[in-house]
Amino acid sequence: MMSLESLRIELARGRTTSRALLETCLERALDPDGEGARTFLHIDVRGARLRADAVDAWRQKGRQMSPYAGLVVSVKDLFDVAGQVTAAGSRVLSSAPPAHEDAFAVARLKAAGFIIIGRTNMSEFAYTGIGLNPHYGTPANPFERALKRIPGGSSAGAAISVTDGMAAAGLGTDTGGSCRIPAALTGISGFKPSASRVNGRGVFGLSKSLDSIGVLAPDAGCCAIIDSIVAGTEIRLPAEIDLRGVKFGVPQTLVLDGLDRHVARTYSAVLKRLHDAGADLQEMALDELAEVATINRRGAIVAFEAYALHEEMLRTCADQYDPNVRARIENGALYRQADYEDACIARRDWIMRVQRRMQDVDLLICPTVPIIAPTFSQVADNRDFQHFNLLLLRNPMLANFLDGCSVSIPCHEPGTAPVGLMLIDRHGRDAPLLSVAQSVQRLLRSVENRV
Repeated sequence: MMSLESLRIELARGRTTSRALLETCLERALDPDGEGARTFLHIDVRGARLRADAVDAWRQKGRQMSPYAGLVVSVKDLFDVAGQVTAAGSRVLSSAPPAHEDAFAVARLKAAGFIIIGRTNMSEFAYTGIGLNPHYGTPANPFERALKRIPGGSSAGAAISVTDGMAAAGLGTDTGGSCRIPAALTGISGFKPSASRVNGRGVFGLSKSLDSIGVLAPDAGCCAIIDSIVAGTEIRLPAEIDLRGVKFGVPQTLVLDGLDRHVARTYSAVLKRLHDAGADLQEMALDELAEVATINRRGAIVAFEAYALHEEMLRTCADQYDPNVRARIENGALYRQADYEDACIARRDWIMRVQRRMQDVDLLICPTVPIIAPTFSQVADNRDFQHFNLLLLRNPMLANFLDGCSVSIPCHEPGTAPVGLMLIDRHGRDAPLLSVAQSVQRLLRSVENRV
């Protein structure tokens, strides 16, 4: 996987063209022996080629363009693209009218000259962290592909579009880990920005309180580029950060429970590398993390908000839903308005208390998920599915509940099972977070290169 910056340089120096980059992506996406048929719900071959040719023509004429014009991206099936149906990975919406206009984030990418190759597969309505889709199939994790490991969700197709070279980056959403979980399980980076950072117009949401528009890409620097474009800020690579003296809060409550051996060993090795590099690692009890399960009992906030959105469709189309997703949404009917409001009040109090505890550190660090990707067979039984789903969501959703920003970066040794390292910061500190993440990723790569 090449970074967006490396691809930009290749285009700028005339070593490749947008059309050539696109054709490579299309070849992989359309390969009958590959994962493309399960990764994409729609591939816009003609439209993408027309846009790539237009960018190449503009560049040849020396016209002023965005520096990353001509790079190929995928978009999750939650985003409106003019002329395409937004099905949200469902059968329920598969016959809905095509969108009249692009989602805000999609329009920003198009204006910057990115080539949108297609719509990526996902957990139906973005409501599981497993990534399975019983309607359209599920792309397999690139690690030990023959064993059929899950990709993670809900942005499953977005992750595989990047790992398999079908796109340079993928636009996704993150309500409880939907960018970071598949990133961690497949060995790439996933970024969840502060929820208010990117306009959500034209996105079929899950939870108005917790949704955010994120990105999956090879590294944190790539995430920063896409994020800056969809957020409408100046396009800038993360600043170089000297990790000496950076104060990492290392929570001891909840986030380390049930780590499998490989994740535990990898995480310990990363902490040692950071310590050796001069980082200040401060263990924190942070007992407040254990309160989330009680405050958000059975996913009260998301379930209540999702049920309000789906109530009418469930009356008429309940049999068309993925049973696992339908059960989670229908949980929302168990909550009264007063229950929901109490949970929202308790959440706001929890956020204030956690933010006070974080004043003594720069950011938090922990494993993104406590396990490596399970196989499809391990999640086939409904009880096992629910167990693994809650386990994968447990750590990432803390950042959503905090209304903060968070990124997962790969931290495993080459050739071993992917493991994600998660960094969490407070609301609005997206740029500093990405700078630290990119510097940590650079440190880990430098150690790998010396081995």
